[in-house]
Amino acid sequence: MSIITRGGDRGETGLMFGHRTSKTDVRIEALGTVDELTSALGLARAAGLSPEFEQAVDRIQGDLIGLMGLLSCVTSDRTRYQEKGFAIISEPDVTWIENLAKEIEAKTERFTDWARPGAEHSLVKAGFDFARAVARRAERRVWHLHETDGPLPDAVLAYLNRLSDLLWLMARVA
Repeated sequence: MSIITRGGDRGETGLMFGHRTSKTDVRIEALGTVDELTSALGLARAAGLSPEFEQAVDRIQGDLIGLMGLLSCVTSDRTRYQEKGFAIISEPDVTWIENLAKEIEAKTERFTDWARPGAEHSLVKAGFDFARAVARRAERRVWHLHETDGPLPDAVLAYLNRLSDLLWLMARVA
């Protein structure tokens, strides 16, 4: 099967379980921004990470891929999505993010000034800063979907909020 389907030539795109929606739908905005976030993390990753950060980014990208699956389901299909055993961000994932942020904070000095992305001429740091900015936008888009199309799990909303904080820390210490 070719990647070119022509299915989107009229401004619609496919969702899981056979549904279609407008490419400008709030769901597609949220889904696309989370996709951008995984790619932004890929930029930091490709610049070369410590083994600890490599492992963390890999897990985060996996979590975000699961989130994209959930976002690609209309609200009435969420139970079906879960029954199929697809990944869903849950409280242990939020706790993992929080604990990793605490570990990083414990190893670093207190930050007292605004960050200037790219000022240190480090692609890794700039990649994490870019990912952080995209994470904040993804959080806003997912909240918009949550408010307009029915509730998303609390853990999803908390995860994106914590993730942007973690990415800020990672950019400072990478």
